[in-house]
Amino acid sequence: MQQSPLNVPKAAWRQDEELDIFSDAVGQFFEKECAPHVQAWRKDGKVPLEIWKKAGEMGLLGASVPEEYGGAGGDFRHEAIIIEQQQWKGIDGFGITLHNAIIAPYITAYGTEEQKRRWLPGICTGDLVTAIAMTEPGAGSDLQGMKTTAKLDGDEYVISGSKTFISNGQTANLILVCVKTDPSLGAKGISIIAVETDKVEGFRRGRNLEKVGQHAADTSELFFDEVRVPASNLLGEVAGKGFIQLMQKLPQERHIIGLQGVGMIERAIHETVEYVKNRKAFGGTIFDFQNTQFTLAECKTEATVAKVFADHCTEQLLKGELDAATASMSKYWISDLQCKIIDECLQLHGGFGYMDEYPIAQMYADARVQRIYGGANEVMKMLIARTL
Repeated sequence: MQQSPLNVPKAAWRQDEELDIFSDAVGQFFEKECAPHVQAWRKDGKVPLEIWKKAGEMGLLGASVPEEYGGAGGDFRHEAIIIEQQQWKGIDGFGITLHNAIIAPYITAYGTEEQKRRWLPGICTGDLVTAIAMTEPGAGSDLQGMKTTAKLDGDEYVISGSKTFISNGQTANLILVCVKTDPSLGAKGISIIAVETDKVEGFRRGRNLEKVGQHAADTSELFFDEVRVPASNLLGEVAGKGFIQLMQKLPQERHIIGLQGVGMIERAIHETVEYVKNRKAFGGTIFDFQNTQFTLAECKTEATVAKVFADHCTEQLLKGELDAATASMSKYWISDLQCKIIDECLQLHGGFGYMDEYPIAQMYADARVQRIYGGANEVMKMLIARTL
């Protein structure tokens, strides 16, 4: 296995032999089953369903879902390992972390017993691929500005509206849709309703959006034209709880973006060190230049700080103590740093760094969205400033 360019001692939460074994298994899965196909996925604009099924067979889907619902019975440590290995192996675009560590926890934490038994087993096998639909054409980080509604009609909700930039949008067949069940109540009128796309009429997917990066990730517009779903699909079966549910789960989502950033930074530095030590110029290698050594020394130092902080945040999350402001720091600071370091690493590749066939070029394009999704970094700074 390739060695990380960082020399960070194992955090307390990592010191478990079972986690080491799990990490090796996850790394092998990404290397053997995914890595050879990434370029094809990038061209196709999505990851095929059979990979979801294979991940389910390997026990990688629902890693932190309780065993009684078909999961592996792990916790966020296992999700953090999957994130780390996915970035390290360069498997960008496979929406496994969204599925595992963002959406499944909504159902585990807020679903009724019947909802958990109905949806979680399929999430763990890959028969259900999930998405969460928050963002709308007119409402991004301002969740209270959403316009999609769900009106109760007998024992059904009728959903009308549209969503955009939805990850897993072309593939998902179980979508948690954020709606206004009572538009007059502001945040207190927001609910989350599950839409099983194979069982409804009036739902359609728009185009698979063409993005700057993350080309293997299907990201879509979704349209709901009076889509009728059973009232029992309301998450938790109590209306008006959606905004609170979102706020309670957003710190984990934002820290995940920080973890993704650290993983990609490690890979970028590794790839760059390999390149500059082999690239000849002016009678030596690129690595022989003091500028190269100083740049990489700075990158390694900053990356070390980021990894130590990310491990600290993971420790806090596992204790249930990761607050919104600290999670915002993880998201904004690490994603800013990720873009900065990858830019420096690309520069050290010279003209080859701008060629899409080189991993650093793909990382450069893939990293940029990290500062936008999960709440724009400017919003993160506002949340942090409130604590001063």
